[in-house]
Amino acid sequence: MILTRTLRFVVPFLAALTVAGAAQAQCYADYKAKRGQPMQLHYGVIALPQSACGSTGAAATQIAPRLAADGWELLSVVSVFGQEGLASRQGNAGAFFLRY
Repeated sequence: MILTRTLRFVVPFLAALTVAGAAQAQCYADYKAKRGQPMQLHYGVIALPQSACGSTGAAATQIAPRLAADGWELLSVVSVFGQEGLASRQGNAGAFFLRY
């Protein structure tokens, strides 16, 4: 009885969280970054909130701190795009596809 009552509240809550998580990524950006000695370079794809979708500059303000937390320096934001651009970039991004 208590379990049934609890599930009636928990299941809709978890469903709402799942939908909210999917809705947070309004666009994506591909970028280039570097770090350390010896220098390492990588190309990646990152999910961004709606507030960063307006330009590569807005995207950079979101991307740079996320990369810096792992020791990477943002070199450039190549482009900002929607869901339709993900598949074509996945192979080139490799391990850095939606990592940050």
